Amino acid sequence: MSKKQKVSRRRFIRGMSAAIIMPYIIPSSVFARGKNIAPSDKITLGFIGCGEHGVGTNINGFLKHDDCQILAICDVDPMQLEKAKQRIFRQYGESYEDLSISSDFRDVIDRKDIDAICISTPDHWHVQIGIAAARAGKDVFVEKPLTTNIEEGKIFCKVMKETGRIVQVASEQRCRAEFHQMAEIVRNGGIGKLKHIDVILPSGHPIRENPNDKRPQLEVCDPPKGFDFEMWTGPSPEAPYRPGRTHWNWRWIEDTAEGQFNDYAHHLIDIAQWAHGTEDTLPISVEGTGIFPEGFYNTATDYNCNYTFADGVTMNCKSGGTGHRFIGTDGDLINTGWGRLSSEPTSILDFKAGTGKVNLFKAESEHRNFLDCVKSRQKCYSHEGIGHRAAAFAHMGIISIKLNRKLKFDPENEVFIKDNEANKMLSRPRRGPWTI
Repeated sequence: MSKKQKVSRRRFIRGMSAAIIMPYIIPSSVFARGKNIAPSDKITLGFIGCGEHGVGTNINGFLKHDDCQILAICDVDPMQLEKAKQRIFRQYGESYEDLSISSDFRDVIDRKDIDAICISTPDHWHVQIGIAAARAGKDVFVEKPLTTNIEEGKIFCKVMKETGRIVQVASEQRCRAEFHQMAEIVRNGGIGKLKHIDVILPSGHPIRENPNDKRPQLEVCDPPKGFDFEMWTGPSPEAPYRPGRTHWNWRWIEDTAEGQFNDYAHHLIDIAQWAHGTEDTLPISVEGTGIFPEGFYNTATDYNCNYTFADGVTMNCKSGGTGHRFIGTDGDLINTGWGRLSSEPTSILDFKAGTGKVNLFKAESEHRNFLDCVKSRQKCYSHEGIGHRAAAFAHMGIISIKLNRKLKFDPENEVFIKDNEANKMLSRPRRGPWTI
């Protein structure tokens, strides 16, 4: 392929920001995916955040596909960078010279030869980096949950619309055959008219020892050599370094996350939204109770929230496991754990996905779907709006729990109705210079 053709291909991907992005997906079979793909036809990727999920799920996931190439990795922890580098070298060979390594995400975003960014950082960085990448003309694959508050989700969606970038909020659950069948049964009236949904999500704080710093986990101390804790902290409030603040356990600290509720909302509440057919909206009310423990790890350990939708369907989300129950006028459909389906009556499960009037899209994988949509410029199956609204359920519930009262919500404008106290909690302060 000539140099001129290479430039044209790059301009095609980056120049589609003004195009209309249609809400459907072209099958991956349309695109060349063989072994003999010219480098200029590969989607070039930069990875920001190279921890357990960043390498184990996302680098591994993209390396399965021949039509993309990893050009850059970034992490504030040099130990994690080394693990990511070694994984990439195992794939591309020790002589691979195209890989750049950095501890500052801006080094990756500033590169003109990178088409898309994969963000696997702690939650408090997702929106900041995603917006910066989009404004630099890059498509965005970002880990769930997308947001730590509703306002930053609204801003994120606005920027993605303005820039025309492709976004995938990581959601492997939509690729599971069991969840696909479950959603199609409900959408095709297999349980009659849907009346109520129960969603069960994990509880507690499953704390892990920091694998890269085994000093006393809550002891205030200097960061390990080479670990850029200032960059790690980013837009979250300033706080001293402790080994138990960073890897994994940041999930249980309100400065950087919202615990199990938000961590699993995109897995489990999103599937309920998919089955209900309400992916493009939010409920009109929420009322919740919960427990926020005192101490260093302070996100909710237990929660129980009731939501009402404009169509009259109600939904209860509570901690205590993983699962769903869809209650309709003609029966119930149950998911126990991660895809063990049952029904009452049992005949409900005779339905085969793809045989009804409503046929929902099912991708090979979240990574494959993203690559295909970068090429087609069509919406991913878990685009920014879906990711924003899945997390918003947790944000709404947590606000209701903290205020200890029922709240009415305007899903069109995404604000609480005539409730200044609640609306002040739709956003959180950002530490400078990290504004969005």
